[in-house]
Amino acid sequence: MNGSVQPGTPPDSPSMNAGAGKPPRHHLTSIRHCASSMRIAAAASSDYGLDLGTLSLISPTDVRPGFLPVFRSGSCAETGPKSYMEDEHVCVDNLIEHLGGRAAGIPAPGAFYGVFDGHGGTDAACFVRKNILKFIVEDIHFPSNIENAIRGAFVKADHALADSHSLDNSSGTTALTALIFGRTLFVANAGDCRAVLGKRGRAVELSRDHKPNCKSEKIRIEKLGGTVFDGYLNGQLAVARALGDWHMKGPKGSISPLSAEPELQEIVLSEEDEFLIIGCDGLWDVMTSQCAVTIVRKELMQHNDPERCSSELVQEALKRDSCDNLTVVVICFSSNPPPQIEIPRYRVRRSISLEGLHLLRGALDSNA
Repeated sequence: MNGSVQPGTPPDSPSMNAGAGKPPRHHLTSIRHCASSMRIAAAASSDYGLDLGTLSLISPTDVRPGFLPVFRSGSCAETGPKSYMEDEHVCVDNLIEHLGGRAAGIPAPGAFYGVFDGHGGTDAACFVRKNILKFIVEDIHFPSNIENAIRGAFVKADHALADSHSLDNSSGTTALTALIFGRTLFVANAGDCRAVLGKRGRAVELSRDHKPNCKSEKIRIEKLGGTVFDGYLNGQLAVARALGDWHMKGPKGSISPLSAEPELQEIVLSEEDEFLIIGCDGLWDVMTSQCAVTIVRKELMQHNDPERCSSELVQEALKRDSCDNLTVVVICFSSNPPPQIEIPRYRVRRSISLEGLHLLRGALDSNA
């Protein structure tokens, strides 16, 4: 994710250097990932005359009392067409073992993952990657109130970047973390990285892309005195939330149009939840969430290796001419590959919902 551009220089100016902000993306890209799924479904049913019926698949609907996920992950990071790498990531499949003596009172099993898309240099992304888990565990609310602990850790990391005399205060980073205790998954996001759950072939987005021209972010920015110019916050930054970037923020404790506060999503994993994909925007600029889930599920059914899956996503993004660094982490919740999805004809109705279409597409692609 590219960072700031020089003030007064249009974001699409040919005089921009390689380290400057990203060229504006087509407005439909931002709209697509800011709209709610209900609005998208409603629009699709209206535009294409789809009757919102149902599609029944043979798959578990209830969580077994003894069900616990088994965590295993793989990652891939490539510089891509850029001249330097600003992405960072972290993978901890066994949180209890990783924390050692600090793991007292933490539910097991546990895992932690994160992707951090830096801009304006590598300082901020590298610092957050090294410290964010420590800040979460050391927060006074941990582990009794995980959400407050995560929010507090993001703010602490942001303030630490401001206080540091050895780090560039113009460096910034987006941050997306996934913390799992037992069956409970907490996703925290500040920026335009994304977390997507693979649920029996269907993509379920667990984060929202914080783009400046996303309607809710634009309203928040303008209420706080900021502006959105050609998709850039104050004409400089291509994201609405980030840690660091203290050259764009006011004094610590003040409310800034550029927010470091994450949005959190909490879900309870079931046997239908097969894997999680987290990635920086270099992937999502050229690939839909559903496409990524379909690719990963098909690959897992063939070789059951999450690292090969993450590499496949990166290579596919490069083929689609991604112009950014690429970082992808694939986290599986079972030691077994995803099962074949059977679609009983006698239970398929003549009308089908948009969600049903996604399920059917994922099932057919996975079985291909």
